[in-house]
Amino acid sequence: QVQLVASGGGLVQPGGSLSLSCAVSGTIFSNYAMGWYRQAPGKQRESVASISRGGSTLYPDSVKGRFTISRDNVKEMVYLQMNSLKPEDTAVYYCGRVGYSEWGQGTQVTVSS
Repeated sequence: QVQLVASGGGLVQPGGSLSLSCAVSGTIFSNYAMGWYRQAPGKQRESVASISRGGSTLYPDSVKGRFTISRDNVKEMVYLQMNSLKPEDTAVYYCGRVGYSEWGQGTQVTVSS
């Protein structure tokens, strides 16, 4: 069974930065594309970043240029660097294997002054 444990969230002012981490276990990490997703209250979960097995990345326009996803196949970790944060980035953030509806423990990100 895959376990996904996200961490690093918190309260930050608009324009600030946060770095999220996700520990993955129970699967052959290097075999899968990984993604970061978020869900704000009353909204559907959405993808904010994905990274292929080879390291290619994709971002929606809403975060492009502000968020950076990376992975460490040895440590079986996936990371999300978030800069220039906006109030609309407030959500619970999750990591997961791309194409799988498995979310594990998320981490709350709140952007507010």
